[in-house]
Amino acid sequence: MLVVMKKGSTPDELSGVIGKITQSGLAGHISQGVERTVIGVVGQTYPELRDMLELLPGVDEVIPISKPYKLSSREFQHEDTKIKVGDIIIGGEELVIIAGPCAVETEKQVLDTARAVKAAGANILRGGAFKPSTSPYQFRGLGKEGLEILALARAETGLPLITEVLTPHDVDLVAKYADILQIGARNMQNFTLLDEVGKVKKPVMLKRGMSATIQEWLLSAEYILSQGNRQVMLCERGIRTFETYTRNTLDVSAIPVVKKLSHLPIIADPSHGTGKWYLVAPLALASVAAGADGLMIEVHPNPDQALKDGAQSLTFESFEQLMAQLAPLASSVQRKLPAKPGDKIDQ
Repeated sequence: MLVVMKKGSTPDELSGVIGKITQSGLAGHISQGVERTVIGVVGQTYPELRDMLELLPGVDEVIPISKPYKLSSREFQHEDTKIKVGDIIIGGEELVIIAGPCAVETEKQVLDTARAVKAAGANILRGGAFKPSTSPYQFRGLGKEGLEILALARAETGLPLITEVLTPHDVDLVAKYADILQIGARNMQNFTLLDEVGKVKKPVMLKRGMSATIQEWLLSAEYILSQGNRQVMLCERGIRTFETYTRNTLDVSAIPVVKKLSHLPIIADPSHGTGKWYLVAPLALASVAAGADGLMIEVHPNPDQALKDGAQSLTFESFEQLMAQLAPLASSVQRKLPAKPGDKIDQ
């Protein structure tokens, strides 16, 4: 349920409501918007609690919520969440363009890619140091060495880093290097891992599981939010269907659905969503048209020699072409692309 406070309610009245919720064995999460302050009550509520809370000073009304996810719902927070990473606002007017290799392979590969994607207009660098693989015989990442290489690329280009964390044990290590922690599709319901990233003060990108419903996805986000980390963004990366031509089926319809149900930003990953490099551009364009707050694109200097996911990786040239295609579309949906190095910025 949601407790809506009256305009002008005092901090003491707010504390009184939180105290009552805590005494009832529940948790209260405060959302302070422009027009109202709302307290989300998390836990198994009961009908009598609504009557008790409505009697407290400063309470305007108590609204039952039928959805099992509360903190990620628009009922709890009507305004869109905006996540700040350096000078970048995720969920704002400017699209976020996350680009880089699937896996960190060598220092030269990462530095060359970081320079190229920045020059083309990307504003966040991706790269996997820890890689989950379907087969135990495939490349599984460089681990800490990969994180150190990513840090070198950030130091040279200034691009913030996003990289995946696989286990609760590695959260502190990855958080030491990364600006954004990524939870991959295979870990969407690794609830112990979700609890741990919910305790760190770093933004988290939660990818949709391969067979997850939108409700299950938002409930996984709830785990992170309930631990106190409100810097959560979602990533649609394709789901498993009966179709075998593509690696996954990118659910473009999930983007406007999430926008309706949740205040969290949503990023689209057409690379994993299709598994084929020549489908990345059209699905990227479709995702932006559908309302995505950004894109995550795999880029590699030599895709045919990549240790992971070469078939879905763009070359430097094809990524630059995609960025050129995005510019007029972004403008048509009242969004804009990140400024490229050397661009003049309007004052």
